[in-house]
Amino acid sequence: MKLTKLNTEQLIEMCRKGNQAAQLEIYNRYYKAMFNTSYRIVKNTAEAEDIMQEAFLSAFTKLESLQDNKMFGAWLKRIVINSSLTATRKNSIYQEIALDQVSYHLTDTEEIKSNDLKSLQVNQILKTLKELKDNYSTSLSLHLIEGYDYEEIAEIMNISYSNCRTMISRAKESLRKKIQCA
Repeated sequence: MKLTKLNTEQLIEMCRKGNQAAQLEIYNRYYKAMFNTSYRIVKNTAEAEDIMQEAFLSAFTKLESLQDNKMFGAWLKRIVINSSLTATRKNSIYQEIALDQVSYHLTDTEEIKSNDLKSLQVNQILKTLKELKDNYSTSLSLHLIEGYDYEEIAEIMNISYSNCRTMISRAKESLRKKIQCA
């Protein structure tokens, strides 16, 4: 039977037995989502790739601590988020500006089609989200993009529930102001 036809729970059980082909299949199913999750937090492609790969290694070596195979995706995502937050905290002492964050202006005179306009709006929001303070950007990404609720975000970021609600509210307001000024 081909591994691509197996469900995740079956593949995880095979991974527990050391089946490398099953590990590769799990990796192929989850790596894009885990990279995107990490990238939204660390805002650096190479670092997000490193974190994602380290998370898979960690997950595969600690599979015995996973109690329910159905929860693998959520468990892996939690590893990625925690690793990304740790990396962000470590890097916050070096406030470098990435080359891809330097602003530039388009000088094209062609008309913009409606799909292009929607794409530009989404890109502008994502770019503006990156410009927010790290804790604002992280909390909004976890809430609006990843779909975590306030309690989960408070636990992930190690803050109180009320601080989480306040931070997300302030982050939304900051995002609104920055978008309106642009």
